[in-house]
Amino acid sequence: MKPKANLPIDFKLFFTVVALVIFGMIMISSVSVYSSFKLTSVQALRGLIEDPYNYFYVKRNIAHVISGFVLLAVVVKIPYKYFEKTSWIFLWITTLLLWYVHFFGATYKWAKWWIDVPFLPFNIQPTELLKFSLIIFLAYFFKRNYKKLRTFKHGFLPFMWILTLFVWIVWLQPDFGTVLVIVPVSVIMFFLAWANVRYLSVLALVWVIWAFGIYSMWVYDKDAWEDRPKLAYITERIDYFLEDEKELFNPKAENTDKTYQIKQALTTIWSWWSTGLWFWKSIQKFGYLPEVQWDFIFSVIVEELWFMWALILLSMYMYIAYRWYYIYSRVQDLFAKFTAAWISTWFILQSFINIWVNINLLPLTWITLPFISYWGSSLLTLMLALGLLLNISRDRYQKPKFERLWRRNLL
Repeated sequence: MKPKANLPIDFKLFFTVVALVIFGMIMISSVSVYSSFKLTSVQALRGLIEDPYNYFYVKRNIAHVISGFVLLAVVVKIPYKYFEKTSWIFLWITTLLLWYVHFFGATYKWAKWWIDVPFLPFNIQPTELLKFSLIIFLAYFFKRNYKKLRTFKHGFLPFMWILTLFVWIVWLQPDFGTVLVIVPVSVIMFFLAWANVRYLSVLALVWVIWAFGIYSMWVYDKDAWEDRPKLAYITERIDYFLEDEKELFNPKAENTDKTYQIKQALTTIWSWWSTGLWFWKSIQKFGYLPEVQWDFIFSVIVEELWFMWALILLSMYMYIAYRWYYIYSRVQDLFAKFTAAWISTWFILQSFINIWVNINLLPLTWITLPFISYWGSSLLTLMLALGLLLNISRDRYQKPKFERLWRRNLL
């Protein structure tokens, strides 16, 4: 066993995330000008404010960031063993919030995602909290049943039951984006815990059957558009994703809500990817690209700051993955190992899902770009997870340097 050092948090990881958050604040101040003015104009017409202004989302984002760092500072001070002992409480609270949203949550475009809380600068989105709660509960479950994970009865079946239950609850909202995150991350975590690799084929088969069933469930006659099911947009998005991009940009093709966003996102990226318009000079943010401060902020980053800045952004996410491996390889506690693995995999996978959607490598879905996009619940949950990861990093073991090791062996 390596000698344990009284180490501080992993400041390299911390400052990398701080850089991402600051960069996100700068980009939101640029991309949200039109959206802020449009929203506050409606508020002014209703008599809620005197005059419209263009920094509504910037002001809210500052509140999100401050709240996030306060939460991070609190979590870093709490021993991570506390989260291990109370993991089932976090999961029960999240489950109750998910059911509350299902019955009483705010509705947006036929989906119930969040809870409106008065006097808060953000809404509570329980599916974001689920990503964190499921992390620590499965880490606790895997540690407690570590020697039984390779068995079908005590390892695979309980894992599948837990995962299926929460996929079903999330699907009722429906929130397809969260499913795209929690399922692959949970599976990766399951096999990082040295579960039986033979079960991977079973999981893959179940996933294929489930995905095909979801697609087939809402297929409808395009000529009877008015009679289409409520969740037919999922099938539509997959159909449009499978279309040839030449057909997507065909001026004679049908222009629908499901294709408009991705058309504008691709136009935003590939029109100026080689030069960039520079900061504050985006064209698409003026109402041409919807949801620009949320799902499609990556497209405007490329439009304004050149494709090289997108590569720098990707390299920062990959550096976070490297710091995860560094922490994962130097902690001894199994709960800490599994938690560090899932948190970092969650960060990286969600980042790439968002970017792949922007460049049309995945069907359109509502997934934020971690630490960059405007979304209060997402940022706060990411900060909560980062605080736990930094907390775990203090319990790492410091490997001796090569020179010290060489001298020790020589003596």
